[in-house]
Parts: sequence; C-alpha cells; structure tokens
Amino acid sequence: MPEETSVDVLVVGAGPVGLTAALELRRRGVDCRVIDTLVEPPQYAKAVGIQPRTLELWEAAGVLRPALDAGLEMRGQIVLRDGEQVARMDIDVPPDVPFAFLALPQYETERLLAEALAGYGTRVERGVELRAFTQDDEGVSAELSGGGRVRAKYLVGADGAHSAVRKGLGLSFEGGAFAEEYMLGDVEVDWSLPRGYGLRATRGDDLLVAIPLPGDRRYRMSMLVPPDLATPASGEVAHGFEAGRKPGLHHIQAVLDRLAPEPCTASALRWSSVFRISHRIVDAYGRGRVFVAGDAAHIHPPTGAQGMNTGIQDAVALAWRLALAVEGIAAPGLLATYDAERRPVGEEVVGRTVRAATSGGVQIDRDDPWTTVRREAQLLVGYRGSPAVSPADPGLPVDAPQPGDRLPDARGLVRDVVRFPVRLFPELAGPGHTLLLYADTAAGTADFDKLASTAAELAHGRIRAVAVLAPGAEVPPLGVPVLRDGAGEVRAHLRAGDGEAFVVRPDGYLGHRGRASDVAGVGGYLGRVFA
Repeated sequence: MPEETSVDVLVVGAGPVGLTAALELRRRGVDCRVIDTLVEPPQYAKAVGIQPRTLELWEAAGVLRPALDAGLEMRGQIVLRDGEQVARMDIDVPPDVPFAFLALPQYETERLLAEALAGYGTRVERGVELRAFTQDDEGVSAELSGGGRVRAKYLVGADGAHSAVRKGLGLSFEGGAFAEEYMLGDVEVDWSLPRGYGLRATRGDDLLVAIPLPGDRRYRMSMLVPPDLATPASGEVAHGFEAGRKPGLHHIQAVLDRLAPEPCTASALRWSSVFRISHRIVDAYGRGRVFVAGDAAHIHPPTGAQGMNTGIQDAVALAWRLALAVEGIAAPGLLATYDAERRPVGEEVVGRTVRAATSGGVQIDRDDPWTTVRREAQLLVGYRGSPAVSPADPGLPVDAPQPGDRLPDARGLVRDVVRFPVRLFPELAGPGHTLLLYADTAAGTADFDKLASTAAELAHGRIRAVAVLAPGAEVPPLGVPVLRDGAGEVRAHLRAGDGEAFVVRPDGYLGHRGRASDVAGVGGYLGRVFA
C-alpha cells in the first residue's frame, strides 16, 4: 500500500479559483498541493472578463503586471436589434477606482496564476483525481487516483460545477437550468468593430454576443446552438461544456451572416464548444475542515462576467483564514465566517445574473450609472454585520466606509526617498492585516506607537502598521512607517479624523475603525480573528 503523504492544505481543481487559493496560501507560507484531473491545462476562453476588484486582488498577489501585459481593456459594447444599432455603451469607472475592466482569456488567467504559484515552488499535479475523502477533528484523509493517499489539515474543493468535493460533503445544490443550449467560439472576424468593444446583436430569439480578446480582431463568440448540434439535457447538473460536440467555423459564420453589423468572415478558429447554463448554490460553503469555492459552490449565467471573479474572491476570502488556522493562531469560529460572508454574496450574484439573463443583459441605472458600474465591478461587495468585522459605527457620516466595506484606494501619497507620488493600495499589499493610522496634528499621533505595539502582540506579529499624516502636520518621529496624504484623498475617501485607526484585513476589507486611543476597540476586533 502506498505511503500516506501529509500537507497543510490539499486544493482540488486547478482552474482560476483553485490556483488563486493555492497562490494565496503559498504567499502566507502554507504548504499545499494542487491536483487536477486534466492531464494538460485547458486552452479555452470560457471566462473572459476581469473585474476591477479582481485586479486589485491581483496587484496584492503580484500578478497584475502579467495580466495587463496579456490582456485587453474592455471599452464598451455596441447593441444591435434587428440589424439596427440601438445603443453604444462606453465602459468607464469612477475616478476613485484604480483599474478599468480587462478582457483576458481563461487560459491566460490560468497560465499567469500557475506561473506565480510556481514561483513559490508549487506546481499543479495533473492527471490526478480525488476518489474519496474522510475527515475527523484533526484533519482530512484523501484517496487519489493511482492509489495515492494524502493527509491534509484542510481540503479546498475548487473542482467546478460537477465537484467531487461538494458531492463528498453531501451538500445540496439547489436551483434550476435554462432550456437553451449555447455554443462558444474563439475566432478572428474581419469586421470594423472598434477595438475593445463587444457586441450584442438580436433578431427575435436569435442571439450573438461577441467579447473582445487580445489579438487582431479576435473575439469569443456566444450563440444559440443550431438544430444539428442540439441534444436533450442530461445529468444532475446541466452546466458547462457538453462533451463530444464542437461547433465548426460554418456554424459561427451562419450566425454572423444573420446578425453581424456588416458582412464579415470568421477565421482562425482556436477553440469551440457547446454548453448549458444552470443556476444553483450550495447550502453551505463548507463543513468541518472541508470547503468549496467558485463553481463548486455557485453556478449562474455568465451575464456581466461575475462567475470567475466571484470565485476568485471566494478563494482569497478562504485562504487568509486557512493560513491562520494552519498556524494555530485563528480565533475559534473564524473559518465559519467564510460561509457567513461569502454565501450571501453567492446568493446575490446568482439572483442578479439570472434576472439579467432573462431581461436582455445588465440594466444600467441612468440616474446613477456609477452605482451600476461599481456593482458589476464587484466593488460594492461588503460584509457589514459579519462576525469577522467590528460592529458598524452609527455616528459616522453616511458615505464613510464602515467595518465590512471595501477600503477605498487613494492617490497622491508622498513618502520619503520616493520621488513620485504613490497609491495607498500597494502600501497595504502584504499578506497580513494592516493597521492604518491617520492624523492631522501631532496630538493625533500620541497613541500610534502604543497601539501598533499592542496590535502586533494580539495579532501574533501578523499585522503591519503604517501612518498617513496630513501634508502640513508636524509630528515627532514615530515608530511606524510614515506617508503624507499629499492629495488629501485618504482623508476624503475614508472620511478619516485626526487620531483615527483603521484595521484592514488581508482581503482589502475594513475590519475595524475607531480612535487610536481606543486600544480595547482594536483589541476586540483582533480577538474576532486571532486566538
């Protein structure tokens, strides 16, 4: 019998979600293995849209630059109905948001994440299947194909809509399915559509959606399946690619001939598939020492490019908690807050994308377009009321970030030695918590050093303190790094007051805010997270 090996965390599935979970764990020094049943990385452009929130997370993880190098900015969408242009929507983001929307084929996303993971000495073990697992109070025992056995402290199921981990946990996966079948194709098209713009064209029930990809007029096409490729639905979860049937160029060309804005020819077919869409969500994101994320936890229509991005946020939210649990310094119940925070997000995304799919796409609020953009960019995801953040402060202005909200970025910070202004987010990009301290005056800094020392002790050293001071504030030397709020955006975006402390979680969400003199308040939050 093969010898049982041991590891801190076993990650099942090497798609974007599993790779993200592994990368976030390795960034924090956690030993993990990643297995996937596929012998080779798939080369399909299934998920294409990368949201600004994902780019923020990738900046912290060190994969932003390769993503920008490989991607294409999504600039907007042209809408045709019965051959006539009825709308042209330009995609922009509010001025306080650091990144726009990116188009990046899923095979490129998986490549850059796998390369980043390899930089930590971890590579995907391919052609390896999870056959079964059991868990007890101390860990998880997993049986792999080929007779391999693994003993892990925790198991993460990122193995897609047909997840073996979800089934092994006995989780329910309630929802429904759409009757329509679709086909995807990754092709070049010789039309004059402006670069970076997508297309949505309809004529009656006929549909063509083209999403721009990097390259010379390359697009991922989505269309209804023609009769010669259609088959009845089968299987318990009718979601994802249908095996054995691939559209050819002639199938795609037929749709273009009916719906394209001008006569054009499709060529250079790189990949194609037939797929179905369901909408389902699990009853729990984990049990005991086993967790699910991404499509293993929630599936829904691709409207608005929400699926993969939601899964990536699942993985980040889970990984920083697991890292503390592996070290033995997580507060009791911390891992349970993963479900408490992420399952409501999954439920909202499933409901919203189903509504959008049945009403003709994302609906823009003409009176408040920025809110629509922030929602689709996943910048409005928040965890107010979560057991993993402090209670809200009713005395704050209505537009002030509360515990559980995403911390806003800020530009124009000034730091000694650095000759150019810097942004706030890169200063908070470490793998642990950040204690962000703000002051307008010398008096406001009086408690900074004491609070930083106490917080480091309570957080087992897994917190970094940094002070941001008003440009003209004259203060004595501090024991923490100091930046100046050169553009005033830290004060404005955070509605920060003199002598205020913010505790920022590793996923970029605000865990606590209050007076720096209120050591007990900061300690109360850290007690929610750390043993």
